[in-house]
Amino acid sequence: MKHPVIIFLLASFVALPAYAQLSTSPDVFSTEKGELTVHAVHHGSVAFTFDGKTIFADPHGDAGLFARFGPPDVILITDIHGDHHNPQTLEGLETNNTRFIVPRAVADVINVKQDQLVVLGNGESAEVLDIPVFTVPMYNLPGDNETVRHPKGRGNGYIIDFGGKSVYLSGDTEDIPEMRALEGIDVAFVCMNLPYTMDIHQASDAVIDFRPAVVYPYHHRGQDIKEFKALVDDAGVGVDVRLKDWYSN
Repeated sequence: MKHPVIIFLLASFVALPAYAQLSTSPDVFSTEKGELTVHAVHHGSVAFTFDGKTIFADPHGDAGLFARFGPPDVILITDIHGDHHNPQTLEGLETNNTRFIVPRAVADVINVKQDQLVVLGNGESAEVLDIPVFTVPMYNLPGDNETVRHPKGRGNGYIIDFGGKSVYLSGDTEDIPEMRALEGIDVAFVCMNLPYTMDIHQASDAVIDFRPAVVYPYHHRGQDIKEFKALVDDAGVGVDVRLKDWYSN
């Protein structure tokens, strides 16, 4: 007969959440302007260090999660929801000298100085601190703009050019035609959590279509990202799926 303590420990090990087996280390990519380092922070929050600059995307959660990076030079925000534009998180960051790239809906509610804002709509672009940024739509399908959680035109997905390395941030979106039509993406961050965005089948099908060189499933609470990876790997299209720990924090 097994000792009850051993049984308890075995059960606890089996019950460990999936993120316990995922990578927490940053990834480094070579660019024409040196190294780009990618840090998975929390949920849909990503940090980039590049060319002596620090860039945050959708900082959300405890501001202490971002302390190791120092004050951000640029913050990109995709939408008005609290896991993208989070006033409490922003209050805990040193942002007096930060440039904010935001859609109009965020610009209307964010508490920063107007001269810190770069306001972009879908299909627009800007160069901020020598970093070109392009916007693409992010929205839900099907539905009309009166009922969907993410109406077309309100939020931005972003494509950032880090020294010739093209990085796509999906924001909250479904597998919209504009995402499927993307070309030349080196690194993609693709959301997948129902009922707000899409499931792993929609997400993997879209990724198989636009074929980024590397894809990170993010903003994926409640979804099986290992199954997402299996779906993409089985398609044999040469996409490198990288699984990171977004939730242990």
